[in-house]
Amino acid sequence: MLKPIESLEELAKLEGPLHLALGVFDGVHVGHQALIRKAIEAAREDRGKAIVVTFTPHPIEIIAPQKAPKSLLAGLAQKAALLEEIGVYGLLAIPFDHAFSQVEAERFLDLLTLGEVKTIAVGEDWRFGYQRAGDVKLLRKMAKQKGFVLEAIDPVLWLGERISSSRIREAIAQDQLHLAEEMLGRPYEVCSRVIPGKKMGRILGFPTANLMIDRFQTPSNGVWIVKVNGEKKGVANLGLRPTVQGTERLLEVHLLDENQDLYGQELRIRFLRKVREEAKFNSLEELKEQIQRDVKVARAFFKI
Repeated sequence: MLKPIESLEELAKLEGPLHLALGVFDGVHVGHQALIRKAIEAAREDRGKAIVVTFTPHPIEIIAPQKAPKSLLAGLAQKAALLEEIGVYGLLAIPFDHAFSQVEAERFLDLLTLGEVKTIAVGEDWRFGYQRAGDVKLLRKMAKQKGFVLEAIDPVLWLGERISSSRIREAIAQDQLHLAEEMLGRPYEVCSRVIPGKKMGRILGFPTANLMIDRFQTPSNGVWIVKVNGEKKGVANLGLRPTVQGTERLLEVHLLDENQDLYGQELRIRFLRKVREEAKFNSLEELKEQIQRDVKVARAFFKI
């Protein structure tokens, strides 16, 4: 079970040795995993603890909100689950606000290394501290002073270019989910909580779980064949629902051969294949007939 660490003070009180991986890690993609595994391997060698130190929200949302990505690949809960899967002991998500953005780089490192820190792993171009003054050069200097090993990791390349969260977001937005999967090292999933809806799907005979997805990167609007929580089969509409005068973008998931009360549950949605573009129909009866055809396509895809 991944241990949540609430503060730098709590981190300092952990029994060491501590091996830290620092970064934002949106999506925990293949490049991130290579960096984090440096901390995991070091922790295994001396029976220490591998800790990921990240920030919430994304620092750029505070420092330069106009440059911040409009969508993320993973929320904090999903990030924690991914880190647990690869063997991380604990996660410290530092609240990043205006006050924290003013902390000088050396002061941040002083706070970070109050405990028995033996390894710090970062990307070779990582910048930190007030006005992003901290870099690998400063980390090397501090490593000698404080006695930790610095692991500065080169970018991981794929098809000759650096793997990045922005590159993955672009692939997903263009429905190139196979490319995103290769850069992530796993199929891409949107993770969100089911919210109450207008029960229109139930009226049409196809009850749906409605999820808000405005914070997360998604493929294009339309009807998709999906898997839910890794195993359940379904068909989903992603978009504004023009036939019923929808005003906000939602993901509506209909599980095949299941009718569960999913309100409040966290679901992981994997997009498998696009069936059609989103469309506006002249009546609810026309919409119902099209949904029947969409479900038939999904059943054929899953061979059920």
